[in-house]
Amino acid sequence: MSTPLNDTLGQAVLANFRTTFAQYKTLADRALAQLTPDDWLYSPAPGSNSAAVIVQHMVGNLRSRFTDFLTTDGEKPTRSRDQEFEEPASAAASYVPALQQHWEQAWAILLDLLNTLQPSDLLRTVTIRGEAHSVLEALQRQVAHYSLHVGQLVFLAKMIRGEAWQNLSVPRGQSEKFTQQVRARANPTQDSVV
Repeated sequence: MSTPLNDTLGQAVLANFRTTFAQYKTLADRALAQLTPDDWLYSPAPGSNSAAVIVQHMVGNLRSRFTDFLTTDGEKPTRSRDQEFEEPASAAASYVPALQQHWEQAWAILLDLLNTLQPSDLLRTVTIRGEAHSVLEALQRQVAHYSLHVGQLVFLAKMIRGEAWQNLSVPRGQSEKFTQQVRARANPTQDSVV
């Protein structure tokens, strides 16, 4: 049953999903932007995933989960999950730009979907590998999944770049200054005190 409270809460939940997914995409984009095409293919140890493999996997997952999200199973028969974890066979210079295009297209599927969902959709049932989930559960599951892989991308990029790494959050030793700046923006008329 739709009530003003349910609609308000549902809109807030959907807005939070839109913001959260967009933030994770931006974080991944900022880490990946620091890598050369050859860096994308670097694997730190045998059996480890390169940035390219992680991105391939996320692209496959995004497409599978969110294409026809409300009407078809989230594990599409056209998906080849195992192939997502194979290192690219082509040269980085030609492979990475194509992968970046797939990345943008796959994220657009999710972000466009989030703009069409209504509060009443949150309790609808969708399936992933035949297992039933509410839309709310399915979205939360993907937030957790993507945050894991974005963290891997950030860690890998930071390791590859070393001293040339450009920090994506609060730099070491600057927490107090950062907190003061945030408080000053939040309350521009008040003195910021830590």
